[in-house]
Amino acid sequence: MRRKSVTVAATISAAALAGALGGVGAYAVLGGGDTVVREVAPTTAAGMIATTTETTAVGAIYAKTSRSVVEIAVTSSGSGSPFRPEGTQQAQGSGFVYDRQGHVITNQHVVDGAESVKITFWNGTSYDAEVVGSDPSTDIAVLNVDAPASLLRPLALGKSSAVAVGDPVVAIGSPFGLEGTVTSGIVSALHREIESPNGFTIDDAIQTDAAINHGNSGGPLLDMQGEVIGVNAQIESESGGSDGVGFAVPSDTVRLIADQLIETGSVQHAYLGVGVDTVPAAVAEELDTVPGVAIASVRTGSPAAQAGLRAATGTKVVDGQEYPSGGDVITKLDGTAIESAAELRSLIDARSPGDTIRLTVVRGGKTRTVEVTLASRPDSLEQ
Repeated sequence: MRRKSVTVAATISAAALAGALGGVGAYAVLGGGDTVVREVAPTTAAGMIATTTETTAVGAIYAKTSRSVVEIAVTSSGSGSPFRPEGTQQAQGSGFVYDRQGHVITNQHVVDGAESVKITFWNGTSYDAEVVGSDPSTDIAVLNVDAPASLLRPLALGKSSAVAVGDPVVAIGSPFGLEGTVTSGIVSALHREIESPNGFTIDDAIQTDAAINHGNSGGPLLDMQGEVIGVNAQIESESGGSDGVGFAVPSDTVRLIADQLIETGSVQHAYLGVGVDTVPAAVAEELDTVPGVAIASVRTGSPAAQAGLRAATGTKVVDGQEYPSGGDVITKLDGTAIESAAELRSLIDARSPGDTIRLTVVRGGKTRTVEVTLASRPDSLEQ
């Protein structure tokens, strides 16, 4: 089974913000003496050129896009989730202008339980905003703000499917309430799986080493053309701060979800109701099964349960990796071969609630076809 990362939402409450900034101030006072800043010159001309070019490029992207990035202040009632503890809170995140009608994109967990929302633009002016709609399954929300047209400078969404590992990226947001902060780095990895606020999986997340901290949530991850390739959402960290492992919801997902939220105020996801893991061809024989997608669990009352799909009865370890065993392995959906759990989720998500699909499954060495009528995804995995 895949390793589950421990992820931390990149938002910050007012109380935490005060503590974080207080720590920085204390460090400056306790350091004592004069502060000496040294500039270390590159050891080669080539190094100097590379450094100058990179700095200039980041500066150019910042100049082009920073006035489209906003700070979002939220008064909310906590849901009791890891993203939003219980109780009334003041919280802060980031976002960016999506169109000239005043729509702003951010993370769902930034505005979860929002009682009031205020958006602050680059020039310090603030306006009340309303939540048009949000989708906890993808951690995307759309706000609407009645601000002057001069402040509504939309950022274009790029194609996250065209992004490659190693591509340079820029993140802009308000970490620890420090609005208009820019950090840069590269795309560290693609096709990561991160957990959404309601417990479902967000596929194809972009991993970056650009510093993402509390308060960056909802801000854009930009390519070197100044287009948004992702919405910064989470970090993985033992320290609680940026350890160079940040994750962004891919722009291809953002585009699809944001447009639906603007049009209808909500998003309906097709739901099968299984927990799954990939069975690679390299280990299938040792597991005494076939390559495909093993069903690790079947949720009570789900379409999968009603169709009689069977969950694993145990696990087996191959090369140090644990896999489900003893249950159904899905090999095709409507005749399309499936090689990974992500492929299955993608094909399900492309359907609508109420659609009937045909799954080819292998059970005890025998192949069979099972028809399943998909439902609408519940608000959380606990339901």
